[in-house]
Amino acid sequence: MNLTLHVWRQKSRTDEGRMETYLAKNISPDMSFLEMLDVVNEDLIKHNKEPIAFDHDCREGICGSCGLMINGVAHGPEKATTACQLHMRHFEDGAHIYIEPWRAAAFPVIRDLIVDRSAFDRIIQAGGYISVNTGGAPDGNAIPIPKENAETAMDAAACIGCGACVAACPNASAMLFLSAKVTHLANLPQGQPERVQRVKKMVEQHDREGFGHCTNIYECEAACPKEIPATTITQLNRDYLLAITAGGGPGARKGGAG
Repeated sequence: MNLTLHVWRQKSRTDEGRMETYLAKNISPDMSFLEMLDVVNEDLIKHNKEPIAFDHDCREGICGSCGLMINGVAHGPEKATTACQLHMRHFEDGAHIYIEPWRAAAFPVIRDLIVDRSAFDRIIQAGGYISVNTGGAPDGNAIPIPKENAETAMDAAACIGCGACVAACPNASAMLFLSAKVTHLANLPQGQPERVQRVKKMVEQHDREGFGHCTNIYECEAACPKEIPATTITQLNRDYLLAITAGGGPGARKGGAG
């Protein structure tokens, strides 16, 4: 396969950035998208040119590092697939492919296709944990959990924090990410002691980071490589409303949580 790549190049946060064109020659259809970029970078290095900077780690669809907008779609054209697990056989020979970083004010570009997603870390630090002394590992059946709750928690816990929901949302909202983390703990007994304070703190941090509000576009659900359902946002809204009511909070957020 021979492809024409239109890649966003940006030296730093202060650089204006621009699209540059590269040829990707003799690409195997069995290569992953990131392996194709490796081949292009090897050719650039061979010709003493600056390679394209992009994030990657596990390359197994687990870590969420490989966030790319591919032809305007977060992670590319295949549903429930991360960029690192996307194979080149899904593209036509001779195709033009446009590759850009996530576009959101809360995800500033560091270099080329790499963005700073530390805003997600700060949201987790605000309340996405439980503060208990666990001691020794308890028996798996020591705490009975209803099957529906366990399945809802596990589905939400599948979120890998890649940020595709933010990149896909026209409001650059991180509500799907946030609601997945809240729903995960809200459906487990271990998450109950801090449930009220958790959702308030995490929603407030979400807003401080500059993410937008949810207006029920559902692009987040469509773009999520782990197929986190938008119903988790319903859980977030419910918990947040109860939290500000029970805790005497500042009142409903402008635009609501969902």
